[in-house]
Amino acid sequence: MFTGVITALVTPFKNDKLDEAALRRLVDEQIAGGVDGLVPTGTTGESPTLSNEEHLRVIEVVVEAAKKRVPVIAGTGSNSTREAIEMSEAAKRVGADGLLLVTPYYNRPGQDHLYRHFKAIVEATRLPSILYNVPSRTACDLLPETIARLAELPEVVGVKEATGSVLRASQIVARVGDRLALLSGDDATALPLYALGGRGVISVVSNVAPALMSAMWDAAAAGKWAEARELHYKLLPLGEGLFVETNPIPVKAALAMMGRMTDEVRPPLYPLAQQHRDKLRAQLHDVGLL
Repeated sequence: MFTGVITALVTPFKNDKLDEAALRRLVDEQIAGGVDGLVPTGTTGESPTLSNEEHLRVIEVVVEAAKKRVPVIAGTGSNSTREAIEMSEAAKRVGADGLLLVTPYYNRPGQDHLYRHFKAIVEATRLPSILYNVPSRTACDLLPETIARLAELPEVVGVKEATGSVLRASQIVARVGDRLALLSGDDATALPLYALGGRGVISVVSNVAPALMSAMWDAAAAGKWAEARELHYKLLPLGEGLFVETNPIPVKAALAMMGRMTDEVRPPLYPLAQQHRDKLRAQLHDVGLL
């Protein structure tokens, strides 16, 4: 259902408020660049530092701007099952096509508790949902056997796998590749996951390079592996450079260099350190984005 290049959108700010005009422009540029879907209010969208009102407004603006041209998959996960249900229901009311549900962070539930958490959310909302496993940020790992259990629920249609491990990706595809879409959550390993049976990527890099990321997916999906590899290596410096500091600090700096928005991030994150800026600018130039 949700395949191809799906952009994990940044949330533009201006003077510590949502920059709705910049967000609408970003949506249009993404769709013009050929992406297959949009994820507002994920980790890249700084969901931990958005108020509930801002969180819902970002989703609403993206839904309005997308105009059903591509699906909008709202990040509504939380370490509170009740809060995740409430935000998911609100996202459904404003027109989201699906949900991205991160594993609960900090409270570290066990595998059966993870199953019950996600089951409660999807059964409350009945929207197509993508599970999001990023243990480097959550200290919580959703194991392949639990993903296999959750894949029995009709609302669970995909998993965003962000461990960067091709072994983990292989284990997931071996268990549930016929039932849900494995989506890379790590730009630098997107192409290897395509080769293993992955069906797309939820991408940070596509914020700045939607056409190139889309071209790499299209080539791989068509079996044009030499072309896909060439694009992978062209994009690899961005796959590294946009993570030189905590995401989304570098990608917002890159978008500011491209004149798309300010590089404001919400504390406790702060703008990109000066020593990284020249290298990032050179990487954008080398890829043809500046």
